[in-house]
Amino acid sequence: MTITLTHYLVLSAILFTIGLAGVIRRKNLLMLFFATEIMLNAANIAFVSISSFINDLSGQMFALFIIAIAASEVAVGLGLLILIYKKYGTLDLDKLSTMRG
Repeated sequence: MTITLTHYLVLSAILFTIGLAGVIRRKNLLMLFFATEIMLNAANIAFVSISSFINDLSGQMFALFIIAIAASEVAVGLGLLILIYKKYGTLDLDKLSTMRG
């Protein structure tokens, strides 16, 4: 049995669904970042597999740009999370929703 484009797209859809469920259900900001990373990686799998299927490198280059943007997002986001944790002592969204000032 050979792995076809459909297999990659189904894997990508499953990963994207897991990430979306994580974004919807999580109350911890750190887990929210992990869920968005899963969603971005699912998009990368789709871009690379379609790009390979049509023999064009543009999807693979786009995936590299997404990886670079995701890395910078994580760096800035984790820095902000550390500051929020130091100030409020929690990363729970329910407790942070009452922030003022």
